[in-house]
Amino acid sequence: MYANECQDSPKVERNARVIDMRSDTFSLPTEKMRHAMAEAVVGDDVFQEDPTVNALQKRAAELFGKESALLVSSGTMGNLISVLVHCRERGSEAIVGDKCHIFKYEQGGISQFGGVHVKAIPTLADGTFLLEDIVTSIRTDDIHFPRTKVLCLENTHNGCGGKVLPLAYLDKVTAFARANGIPAIHMDGARIFNAAIALKVPVSRLVQNVDSVTFCLSKGLCAPVGSVIVGTASFVAEARRVRKALGGGMRQAGHLAAAGLVALEEMVDRLEEDHRRAHHFARSIAALQSPFFTADVTATHSNMVRIEFPTDHVTAEVFCKRVGSVTDAEERDLGQTFVVVRLFPVGKNAARAVICNNLTDADVQMAISKISYYADELKN
Repeated sequence: MYANECQDSPKVERNARVIDMRSDTFSLPTEKMRHAMAEAVVGDDVFQEDPTVNALQKRAAELFGKESALLVSSGTMGNLISVLVHCRERGSEAIVGDKCHIFKYEQGGISQFGGVHVKAIPTLADGTFLLEDIVTSIRTDDIHFPRTKVLCLENTHNGCGGKVLPLAYLDKVTAFARANGIPAIHMDGARIFNAAIALKVPVSRLVQNVDSVTFCLSKGLCAPVGSVIVGTASFVAEARRVRKALGGGMRQAGHLAAAGLVALEEMVDRLEEDHRRAHHFARSIAALQSPFFTADVTATHSNMVRIEFPTDHVTAEVFCKRVGSVTDAEERDLGQTFVVVRLFPVGKNAARAVICNNLTDADVQMAISKISYYADELKN
């Protein structure tokens, strides 16, 4: 997915309004975050003496109902550290979904850096696993096999279009994993606050039965840098050691943590606005009733919209290039009202749009109008 951006799109017109829906990683820090970063009281976090980092970690642990937390540079680093802590013993195996971020988009880091063997099982369209696929993947105590050490979940599920894992499923799958002897459960919760907002529950409820969680301060929460690992005090102590070995020990990191504190206090509840705009966008695209593309409204759970292309007449790449440019005919028809919409191809037959704090209702409506114009163009 990440290697398949619209690199060859025509040059953006100089007077165009650019509406970037490729990812919520393009979110920008708020003015309050910028001020907090500039004014942060800092120390040396490797010595655990940065008061702003300590405050962020304490607040994160409280919100998640866990004992401790650790600031890291990215979600990828957080997942890597977490799995490595759960799999300290050589010959360990992690059970992951075949569409999960850890498996598809983190360069095989848990194998590359930790020697962890991966057992990938099918991910269903809603981001869940069949329990029978989990149980048949658990290794028996055999001299020929690696040892199952951790089951990895993802919520919301990026590869499935921002799907929210239901509470009933979370309770069932975690209890099932425990009952069948899986020692640990890790949650890739890069967008876990989106899931909490969608389900209208505290984030602690979503992770009460898992051993570790990684969540992003960037993406929808708009901080410029950083993710946080949460878990038990002993787990986080080990995670701190692994972070240091990976070169992740940061010194005066309070300047980053300050933005994270603002994110946790002010940006969580407003994620509901992103969800509302995403649902409006999905409904509007579906309402165009184009034979060449559509959006699945019922599959829009959070801030991601998956646009699907059922025919070969218009592929994701063609669609993204077209809505990401302005044609001569469009110039003639619309005068100076140029709009460029940046979307993210996900293979040949799908693209995603992700809503974040950068986008207003007016931006979303302009994106809908642009795509509507293209739908009319395809009729001719």
